[in-house]
Amino acid sequence: MSIIIYGAGLTIEDIVKVARHHEHVELHPEALARIRKCRAMLEKKIEAHEIMYGVNTGIGEFSEVVLNDDQVKDFQKYLIYNHAAGIGDPMPEDWIRGAMLHRVNVHAHGNSGCRPEITLTLVEMLNKGVTPFVCMKGSVGACGDLAPMSQIALLLLGEGKAYYKGQLLEGREALTQAGIEVPGLKARDGLATINGSNVLTAMSALFLYDADRWLKQAEIAAAMSLEALKANMKPYHNKIHEVRGFPGAIRSARAINKLVEGGDLISGKIKCKVQDAYSMRSTPQVIGTAHDALRWARSQVEIELNGVGDNPIFFPDENMQLSGANFQGSPVSLPMDMAGAAITMVSVLSERRMNRLNNPALSVGLPAFLTKGAGMFSGLMLSQYTADTLIVEQRILSMPASIQSIPAAADQEDFVSMGMNTAQKNFQILDNAYGILGIEFMAAAQALDFRDYQFGKGVACAREVIRRHVEFLDVDRPLYPDHNTMKELVRSCEILTEVEQRVGRLG
Repeated sequence: MSIIIYGAGLTIEDIVKVARHHEHVELHPEALARIRKCRAMLEKKIEAHEIMYGVNTGIGEFSEVVLNDDQVKDFQKYLIYNHAAGIGDPMPEDWIRGAMLHRVNVHAHGNSGCRPEITLTLVEMLNKGVTPFVCMKGSVGACGDLAPMSQIALLLLGEGKAYYKGQLLEGREALTQAGIEVPGLKARDGLATINGSNVLTAMSALFLYDADRWLKQAEIAAAMSLEALKANMKPYHNKIHEVRGFPGAIRSARAINKLVEGGDLISGKIKCKVQDAYSMRSTPQVIGTAHDALRWARSQVEIELNGVGDNPIFFPDENMQLSGANFQGSPVSLPMDMAGAAITMVSVLSERRMNRLNNPALSVGLPAFLTKGAGMFSGLMLSQYTADTLIVEQRILSMPASIQSIPAAADQEDFVSMGMNTAQKNFQILDNAYGILGIEFMAAAQALDFRDYQFGKGVACAREVIRRHVEFLDVDRPLYPDHNTMKELVRSCEILTEVEQRVGRLG
């Protein structure tokens, strides 16, 4: 199967397939025709010496400087040199590949004015596994992700560096080994490659895919803790959530009910309190809110994936070019700030349930800190410390980046989205969330081992998976290997995969 690129219909799942699983990419013939039509219009305007931003003028504060014919030829090269100004460690391959795919989809509209050779070279690089070396930091998320996209554009000059078959090579060498010709950069080509928020959008797409799978696992962990704590399951009745109307809460309650189905708790065989604490009672409302937040963020990201994020924008049918600000990353960075905060919120709820599992005053008969030898042994006491420190870091990272604009370029670029900061911190929030949820899973499995009643099918399955990786804590041992094992287990989605095979899809 190939992912066909024609400027519309690109989904988050398509980004994952190409960025992580190297699915083949094809540019639709109609898209190629649109690119050629737009380029033909642009070349006529260049010949007529029509003033066009970034084609025969400087950029940013230098946009009023008109370039002569000789300067136009070299300007794109120096533009890329100047903007390849990032810093730091290399970006993960999937972020870069996702950004390249997004840029190809922008070009496919036929509004960017680049030569078709530029777009086709990006497609070839994706299909043959040539991934540019790109630094992690440098973009402010407006005028596009200029610094990282420029490191991608260096390959179009046969410069920069790239990974190919597991080796970091000089750019030209990587292209040569892959059998890809260097297209060079002519008028407009460089700016048409870099002037969009493609990296932050691709990163956001990947984050949303991972975050949705994490939220499903948060529901599995919640179901395990609820069974271990003998929760009153009436707050999970579908009618409660349907009468309020939030789709995320309805979805979350349905998933948790599916997980406990077949167990003694949901059947009413286990005595429970009339009303539980909020961390047990309001899980569908909290996780549901996160589902709703991520759904809105997804809608914004997919609009951006399929829109024309560029400047200037060319309209061949009207023989017109317009300069604006469709590179601005705010439409993505604001909802993604909320998405990161949503993961932090659900992580806090997870830690509160873990606290109840540990605390003998709250655990409905479970041993203190889930150990048989309280006093001599401390059980999972320190596991809560670890979860707490991860949550504090999440809270710090949940400060919105989208309000942190710092003016640049002599105040020509006086408001920027800082969307790359949002995208990067979201992955840090999620990395901590894997650890926090892994600790709740471990505590819930430990607690269930002290109970002697029938568990729901989904809960029992999750417990079985956990026990394949982490043993029951009979006597104290160093817990850091277990914490790291559980973190990677959550990241792998092995629990989710096996539970959904047992009980069906959770969302």
